[in-house]
Amino acid sequence: MTARPVAPVIPGASPGRRRQGALGTGRLMPLASPPGRPEVVYGFGRIDASGRVADRATIAALGWRGGDRLTLTAEAGVMIARRDPGGMVTVPARPYIVIPAALRSRCGLRAGDHVLLAASPGEDKLTAYSFAVVDQAMRAHALVPAEGRQP
Repeated sequence: MTARPVAPVIPGASPGRRRQGALGTGRLMPLASPPGRPEVVYGFGRIDASGRVADRATIAALGWRGGDRLTLTAEAGVMIARRDPGGMVTVPARPYIVIPAALRSRCGLRAGDHVLLAASPGEDKLTAYSFAVVDQAMRAHALVPAEGRQP
């Protein structure tokens, strides 16, 4: 025994009712900020076993393309990439960057770590912050209560 499908119920237009706002008419809503290049575009990425970190929005905001050369620097929990014609790292065809193993080791980043990515188009720079660094910054500004401390 097969069940018959139930026909959809689509209400018709009421004869005495006026349609509210036709497409393409009316005022445009104001923008929260003027269009243009933002100062910083944020994203999240995860470092894979090969050191790759990907986030389309941050790479696109910088306008980096496959073949662009980068110089990478690092300090505790932070990696900074800048476009540089003499750079040692090349942006691949896909939107990601590769953090070399020696640099990952120097700044304490490991495969599987999640990072906050901050693209600064005006400086042509991408910064990757480990979550440990983000946590420290938040605790320093009392956004995350530390042991025995009230925000």
